[in-house]
Amino acid sequence: MYLLGYDIGSSSVKASLVESASGKCVASAFYPETEAPIRSLKPGWAEQDPAQWISYLKAATQDVLRQAPQVDKQDVKAIGISYQMHGLVCVDKNLQVLRPSIIWCDSRAVPYGQRAFTALGEEWCLTHLLNSPGNFTAAKLAWVKENEPDVFERIWKVMLPGEYVAAWLTGTVCTTASGLSEGIFWDFVENRPSERLLSCFGFDPSILPEIRPSFGEQGVLTCAAARELGLKEGTPVTYRAGDQPNNALSLGVLNPGQIASTAGTSGVVYGVIGQVAHDPLSRVNPFAHVNHTAASPRLGVLLCINGTGILNAWMRRNVAPEGLSYAQMNELAASVPVGSDGVSILPFGNGAERMLENRDTGCSIHGVNFNRHGRAHLLRAAQEGIVFSFCYGIEIMQQMGLQIDCIHAGRANMFLSPIFRQTLAGTSGATIELYDTDGSVGAARGAGIGAGVYATPDEAFSTLSRLSVVEPERCDEYRAAYERWKSYL
Repeated sequence: MYLLGYDIGSSSVKASLVESASGKCVASAFYPETEAPIRSLKPGWAEQDPAQWISYLKAATQDVLRQAPQVDKQDVKAIGISYQMHGLVCVDKNLQVLRPSIIWCDSRAVPYGQRAFTALGEEWCLTHLLNSPGNFTAAKLAWVKENEPDVFERIWKVMLPGEYVAAWLTGTVCTTASGLSEGIFWDFVENRPSERLLSCFGFDPSILPEIRPSFGEQGVLTCAAARELGLKEGTPVTYRAGDQPNNALSLGVLNPGQIASTAGTSGVVYGVIGQVAHDPLSRVNPFAHVNHTAASPRLGVLLCINGTGILNAWMRRNVAPEGLSYAQMNELAASVPVGSDGVSILPFGNGAERMLENRDTGCSIHGVNFNRHGRAHLLRAAQEGIVFSFCYGIEIMQQMGLQIDCIHAGRANMFLSPIFRQTLAGTSGATIELYDTDGSVGAARGAGIGAGVYATPDEAFSTLSRLSVVEPERCDEYRAAYERWKSYL
C-alpha cells in the first residue's frame, strides 16, 4: 500500500511516493529543475500562474511512477498536499482561474491589511484573529476588490494554492480551519469564519469554500485528473496543510512544547501551544495547527527570521579564506570557545524583521578587539548570533504559553553544523532531534492519517527516521553569551 504526497512550493512542485507500512520513500521527483518563474509587474509584486503548478505536478507524478514500476496505481490509497502559504487564487463557477495567483511574498496588500487593523481595532484583531490582517490572503483579496473590480465581480470562490490544486484533482472546492486561519479569515473566539472581518472588507461569506477537516476526505480524483496523472480514478485526497504546519507534521510536531525549525537562507521556528493566545506586539503569527479543534486547541506559532543562513553564506564569501567549505568553516569556528571571546553578531541584514516589530536594523558586529580577534571569532559569532535570534523568538513564544521540550529539524542547511546545533540546545535548554524527511513525504504520511491507513498520528510517525539527538550542555556559558547578545538589540 502506498501514499502520495505533494509539496506545492513557489520554486517547484515535489512529489513523493511512500510505502505505508515501512514509511520508506520509494520514489520522489520535483519540477521544474530550475526555479519556477515569479512574475513581478511592479516593485513588491509576486504572481504565479496556477496552471504552472498543475503542469509541474503532472510531470513530477509521472516521473515518480516511472521510478517505481513495481507500484500499481490501484495500490496508491490516498493523496496529501502541502503548499505555499498565504497565496490567493480566484476562480469562477467553472473553476476557471480569473487572474494569476498573488503569492506569499507579494507585499501590495500591506496598506489594506493595515487599514482593516485600524478599522476593526487592534485589540479585537489580536484577540479574535490572533494577528493583524497584515499582508495575508484576506488583504490580498481586498486589493483585487478595489483595483480589479471586474475580476472581483466574477469570483465564485477564493482559495489558497493547495486548495486550488486539490480542486483541480477532485473537482471539489473546500478549505480547512487551518487554511482559513492562515488567510486571516478565522475567528478563534467564535470558532468560525469571521463575519466581522468579511463585513469590514465587503466580502460575501459565500466566497469562502466549504470547511472540511485537515485529515479526512476532501474529494476524490476525477476521471480526467486520474488519466492525466496515471493514477486511479476515485483515489481520495485526505490531507492538506500549508508548508510550515506541514513541515511541523513531517517532523512529528503535533503537541504543546514541541518545536519544528528550519534554517536555510531565512529561518523558521514553529512552536505548538495548547491554548488560544497571541503576542500583543504581533511579532509572531499564530495559526490553527493541522490538529486544532475548539475542544483541544493546538496553535502553531510561526516565527520567520529573514537573516539566518544568508549571514553564514555572506561570511563564506567575504570573511572565510577563498575556497573554504562550510564544513571547514565549522572546524575553524570550533577553534574558538563558546561566546566567541566576547564577539557578538546580530544577523538582521536581510530586511525588516517582524520579531523586531518590523524594524530594519541591519546586521551589526560588536565587541571586536583588533589585537585578539580574527576570522575564526567572526565565523563562530555569526553562527551563535543566528541561534540567539532563534532563541529570542522562542522567548516570545514562551510568553504566549509555550513550554519548550524538544526541537525537531531536518538534517539540512544550518542544522548540518555541530556548532549551530550545540549552541541552540545549550541556549534554549531543549533537546534537538534531527530527522530524515521533507514536506512531500510528510504530506504522504498526513494522507495516511486522513485515510485511516494509520490509526493514530503516533503510528504514522513510528517509522520516522531519527538521525541524531543533541542534548543541551554547557548551558550557563551559552546563556551568558546570549544575554550579552541581547544587550545589543
